Amino acid sequence: MARRRKGLPVHGWLILDKPEGMTSSQAVGKLRYLFNAQKAGHAGTLDPLATGILPIGFGEATKTMPYVVDGTKAYRFTIRFGAETDTEDAEGAITARSDARPDRAAIEAALPRFTGEIEQVPPRYSALKVDGERAYDLAREGSDFELAARTVTIDSLDLVDMPDSDHAVIETQCGKGTYIRSLARDLARNLGARGHVSALRRTRVGPFTESAAISLEKLEELGHSAAGRDALLGQLKPLETALDDIPALAISGDDAARLRRGQPVLIRGRDAPIIEGPAYATSRGRLVAVGEVDRGEMRPTRVFNIPG
Repeated sequence: MARRRKGLPVHGWLILDKPEGMTSSQAVGKLRYLFNAQKAGHAGTLDPLATGILPIGFGEATKTMPYVVDGTKAYRFTIRFGAETDTEDAEGAITARSDARPDRAAIEAALPRFTGEIEQVPPRYSALKVDGERAYDLAREGSDFELAARTVTIDSLDLVDMPDSDHAVIETQCGKGTYIRSLARDLARNLGARGHVSALRRTRVGPFTESAAISLEKLEELGHSAAGRDALLGQLKPLETALDDIPALAISGDDAARLRRGQPVLIRGRDAPIIEGPAYATSRGRLVAVGEVDRGEMRPTRVFNIPG
């Protein structure tokens, strides 16, 4: 007998403005409880000390997760010069100190060296796996291990403020897999100093920006309002919001049925768009499938089953 899932079917994206001090997994658990949802997951981990955009997909929205995780991300972070820590943020133990305090000109001159494709060694305190174990677990145990450098893409780096000689506030847009803590560490070292991230805020993940975000406090307020569950569900964005970067196709009901069975369909009609590569299909305003279009035929890779 199939195990019955707890909660109710909920489908859509919720853009949480994650508060400081909460892990991404804790945030998902909190919202799953608040929405009484059967299934939920987050797109892109945020450190507990970080705040900002944490997209949370409910139900069928989890099938569009890769399109969000692979999207461009934007951050605003503060480097505190003078000390490097083992976690590369303000929570860790100090491992190195420096009296050097780079000025604005020096920082601005160094930023282009960290733009484009760069090699980056991830933090020892990270969720990456080493021989099946999480790096942060090994680091806490004091194990001796090395993490290999990885190629990441930094689209932009801008110095936006220097409130004092100890701090520099920087904004960046970057690709998947970039660790801001490592970026701050390496930038400080390159400047002949030592430093760590003292504040971090994510301002964008793929198509989701701060303007779409809602705080946990506000969600809890809505949940306890007279409208209750309906007020919460009103904050959800459609599944296809995550697919803004790929073309959309409107298809017939018959073709929708074929796609849902995993069968390919032809893109018909004199006015049919000329598309190659990833695309998503809708029928009567409802998301049906995402897939690949090749020579006028769409083959589904993910299908969606949301009751009307």
